[in-house]
Amino acid sequence: MRVIATAGHVDHGKSSLVQALSGINPDRLAEEKTRGLTIDLGFAWIELPLPGQETPESIGIVDVPGHIDFIKNMLAGVGSVDAAVLVIAADEGVMPQTREHLAILDLMAVPTGLVALTKADLIDDPEWLELVELEVHELLETTRLANAPIVRVSAHTGAGLDDLRAALAGLLGELPPRRDRARPRLPIDRIFSIPGFGTIVTGTLSDGHFAVGDPVEILPDGPGGRIRGIQSHNTAIQRSAPGSRAAINLSGVAVDEIQRGQVVVKPGTLRATKLLDVSFRLLPDAPKPLVHNLQVDFFSGASETPAHVRLLGVEEFSPGADGWLQLRLGRPVLVAAGDRYILRQPSPSATLGGGEVLDPHPRRRYRRMDPTAIERLTTLAAGAPDEILLQTLERAPLLSVPDLIGQSGLGTEPGQEALAGLEAAGLITRLDNGRLLLAHTTHASLLDNLAALLAVYHTAHPLRQGMARGEVRSRLRVKGGNTAAGELPLRAFNDWVEQAVTAGLIQANDGVLWLAGHQIHYSEQQSQAMERTLAAYAAAPFSPPNAGDTLALLGNDEELLEALVEQNLLLRISGGVYFRPDDFDTAIERIAAFAQENGSVTLAQTRDLFDTSRKYAQALLEEMDARRMTRRVGDERVLR
Repeated sequence: MRVIATAGHVDHGKSSLVQALSGINPDRLAEEKTRGLTIDLGFAWIELPLPGQETPESIGIVDVPGHIDFIKNMLAGVGSVDAAVLVIAADEGVMPQTREHLAILDLMAVPTGLVALTKADLIDDPEWLELVELEVHELLETTRLANAPIVRVSAHTGAGLDDLRAALAGLLGELPPRRDRARPRLPIDRIFSIPGFGTIVTGTLSDGHFAVGDPVEILPDGPGGRIRGIQSHNTAIQRSAPGSRAAINLSGVAVDEIQRGQVVVKPGTLRATKLLDVSFRLLPDAPKPLVHNLQVDFFSGASETPAHVRLLGVEEFSPGADGWLQLRLGRPVLVAAGDRYILRQPSPSATLGGGEVLDPHPRRRYRRMDPTAIERLTTLAAGAPDEILLQTLERAPLLSVPDLIGQSGLGTEPGQEALAGLEAAGLITRLDNGRLLLAHTTHASLLDNLAALLAVYHTAHPLRQGMARGEVRSRLRVKGGNTAAGELPLRAFNDWVEQAVTAGLIQANDGVLWLAGHQIHYSEQQSQAMERTLAAYAAAPFSPPNAGDTLALLGNDEELLEALVEQNLLLRISGGVYFRPDDFDTAIERIAAFAQENGSVTLAQTRDLFDTSRKYAQALLEEMDARRMTRRVGDERVLR
């Protein structure tokens, strides 16, 4: 699932463009429709055929306000989006909010984007359009959107809309898939209620998935509840995907108990904070230098929080400078390492700059010129330690703790701290008595592959309880970015199977694995054939039907024969001979007693003991040899 956001100056046609693309008017408030002005966030979606996909993908659109008075609402809409559409009207060109919105997109590190040159139908002079495009190229060249496509469009005539769709599909198709880190976060950007359903919250989901029935909590300082239902783009779903727009129906939560900016999470996965270590870049056109202890407004996700700036390593930040800050927040917020944020000056209102959260839970307030703190932040800026560990383990699964920390490039202490946090959050799985580690993403992928493998097996072999353990192990391949696909080591595989059983995905015995809930259903004809076969075995317990006769009794149904063996109704022993398990146990007890009493037993004696044929006597003795109950000495067997 992908989400894009519009950005741009007021009255440059963002909402009209969204409506022309999607057929949905994103202006939902009566005042917005009356004034023709977007005040709060609007939402829509379009179906785009992305490269390499057979069916179109539903792409969410967040339409943000362009007026300077509503810049705070704009900030709530651009977090966690995959791409931006910077809207610039051809008749006006680059305007003040164009520049501020672009700066915010750059600070938020939006992965990709393009420029929609709207109202192109109003311009008859081709040279004017070329001049505007040249101005746009110059504006973008020092940002992350340098070399972004510029598409001329008209929401009024529809000209260029197909080109815009194709350009968006191309950009989105190049992005890597969103990662599921098993700690989903939904920053709440809208709250409402529907009679008969109750409280609904919406947001853009990151870092994991939610499913109907999941328990959740609202942080910071919110209540707990449960997910009653999920919708994405007006369609009810059972499970939401990372990176998707989602509307979540919460039970046990009242509308007046929550507010915009809070975050829906799974219980115990994240905690709020009032102190942050961050990287920071002051915009080149910032109104003045950034000074120590300045009061600012902190924006992250859909939240806005007052904060005080603690400068580290410098006396002040000049416009265009970057470095490190510690932010002291006026109230708790929920953020994670790697999140992007914006700082704004409260009065007069202006965007100052932004950066990345390096540590959402620093242990202490640093001395401002502490070189150790600066060194630590420099290391964290290369990547959050937990993220570095996860990426290392995804590239090279099944590492030991020392190998993982060594390959990650982290020191022992920060590596151990990050590992402990990942394990507490359930993002690391230990196998082989804790010796080997597996990232949650790899573990989840293996579970999905196991479920698919067993589902195919059950379809192909409906009369068998499950798939042999050895076959499952050989068919499941563990693959990392830097390693070839291979089998799980045996002890690690057995640990992993136990975890899959505990999770309720599968059931298992010593021989086979099967999907939880899988049951064998025999037709009336098959049940009769089984009864007929087992009756024949009961009638001649030590001279039972041979393999050919058994198959004939079963209607030449080999799957039915394997089902009888798998369910321990028949036992296959040496030489392809079958016995009922109780009859076999009785036979070997009598042979062992005879050998104990007489010192040994021969083939002829075994044959006479059961008044059976040489074939069955030999099969019994060879099976006892194979089980190391007896050993052969010449023509005799003696007990071991």
